[in-house]
Amino acid sequence: MPLPPATAARSRKHRRSITFEGFKRDDGLWDIEGRLVNVKDQDLELRNGVRRRGEPIHDISVRVTIDGAMNVVNVAASSDYTPFMGVCERIVPDYRQIIGLNLFKGFLKAVKALFGDTRGCAHLSELLMALPTAAYQTFAGEAKHGEHEKKPFHLDRCHALSTDSEVVRRYYPRWYRSQTPG
Repeated sequence: MPLPPATAARSRKHRRSITFEGFKRDDGLWDIEGRLVNVKDQDLELRNGVRRRGEPIHDISVRVTIDGAMNVVNVAASSDYTPFMGVCERIVPDYRQIIGLNLFKGFLKAVKALFGDTRGCAHLSELLMALPTAAYQTFAGEAKHGEHEKKPFHLDRCHALSTDSEVVRRYYPRWYRSQTPG
């Protein structure tokens, strides 16, 4: 169901685009690439000059290489446009600290601890926070139905897939847990 129509006349001032792409590599690893682009619909006067309408304020990308168990084995990041070119991108190499982390085991907490506040780039960290679900969506369809020895990752991650939901009872009966006592 789409959003309802706007109730007042309006003019767009800003567009943020966030995209993710997932790739299965020939060597058995996976690449998850994220990109965040902020663009203004009018000229923007920054402290260090003017960014023209349509020219990115931010254009930031990250590629995380993972194995089949969701362990981060490599990271590449770039800051092609930032408000303070020559300064903002200096933090990019620090993001290699996520190598060795697992996207589904403490990843979000670790990213916040490593790069929260002034320890990182808010926009690059924002991309990392969405990586686990982007990776999960990349893996969707790779596992065959009924092959799960362990509870599938996506169960208990949203209300529709709660292990006491009708969806789980119907489509994942092995993992269904009734809320009714006894």
